[in-house]
Amino acid sequence: MAKMTKAQIMSALAEKTGLAKKEVVAFMDALTSMAYSEVKKNGEFVLPGFGKLVKVNRKARMGVNPATGAKIQIAAKTVAKFRLAKVAKEAVL
Repeated sequence: MAKMTKAQIMSALAEKTGLAKKEVVAFMDALTSMAYSEVKKNGEFVLPGFGKLVKVNRKARMGVNPATGAKIQIAAKTVAKFRLAKVAKEAVL
């Protein structure tokens, strides 16, 4: 089975909710921008029943260049991770 495209997801949501496709697209865009700003400001954004998007500080570490085998220093950085909710995990698995 092929993955759903963004357009297919928006159409399916519009069908299931009875909203116009434009309204669904606007809602999803608003939700996305809210999630990004909340993670940037507070470090996490929770979507109940689905999971949460969190900002995590990754420490500096030593790595290996796979082409040459040389050891390199990887700098510390901040990354975004998505943690799946237990309910979602149980529903999918």
